[in-house]
Amino acid sequence: MPELPEVEALAGFLAERTAGRAVVAADVAAIAALKTFDPPVTALVGCTIAGWTRHGKWLDMRASPAGGAPGDDLHLVFHLSRGGWVRWKEQAPTTPVRPRMGGGTKGPALALRVRLDDGAGFDLTEAGTRKRLAVHVVRDPEEIEQVRTLGVDPLADGFDVPALAGLLAAKNQQVKGLLRDQHAIAGIGNAYSDEILHVARFSPFKLTRSFTDAEVAALHDATVATLRDAVAAAAGKPAAELKDAKRRGMRVHGRTGETCPVCGDVVREVSFADRSLQYCATCQTGGQVLADRRMSKLLK
Repeated sequence: MPELPEVEALAGFLAERTAGRAVVAADVAAIAALKTFDPPVTALVGCTIAGWTRHGKWLDMRASPAGGAPGDDLHLVFHLSRGGWVRWKEQAPTTPVRPRMGGGTKGPALALRVRLDDGAGFDLTEAGTRKRLAVHVVRDPEEIEQVRTLGVDPLADGFDVPALAGLLAAKNQQVKGLLRDQHAIAGIGNAYSDEILHVARFSPFKLTRSFTDAEVAALHDATVATLRDAVAAAAGKPAAELKDAKRRGMRVHGRTGETCPVCGDVVREVSFADRSLQYCATCQTGGQVLADRRMSKLLK
């Protein structure tokens, strides 16, 4: 799933290539991906693309109708979820898009195609049998509950040490869960929470109310530094290269059985029903090996 750094890079990539271009076609292929009906997707046709913004893991294309006032702008807002992606095309197909009602296919399937007046465009596609791509056309992104209820952006000025301390103290939970909670901190998912905790040298299961002042500061520094480094590494890369670049940049996430780049220990995994996490026991848990969470306990 693309997280804050990749979504930030996608926003920059698309902004550079679409600024000032007019939308000449916006065709839905996956009916289930479209979560709104008013305004219709066809309302984007004739609009000029005025910019791209990131809200957590959400991408927001602002489109201005011809002759309209600033308050008339429309927003194409989408969340790529686990299997979604943006595929840029220098020459977008002009063949009609055939709507489909269900999932069915495991490979990347077209969900939405946007074609521009210079012939270029982009597709939103989704792989896998579980379709979770969410596409909205709205007049204000705040109309989308998942956007309106996002927590603090970890790269914004509002995310300082006191703010993080407040989030940690609000509820006694495992710190990895807090980092992934979009209502608390927007934009961090499974991969970067693993990376942040490895940099900060904390167990993913450390309870949030157990953090000392010094530990809060260390977690804050690791969060900001990890995300800023990842944003810098992703900036300027074509959309087609971002997934591989993300994998290459991971220290522990997705590297089960490989060597920890800090201490040389083996990277270990904890499996859940639908996902897994990776960590280094030497760096993060004092050598303690964490049990499979499907067993709901630690190895002592």
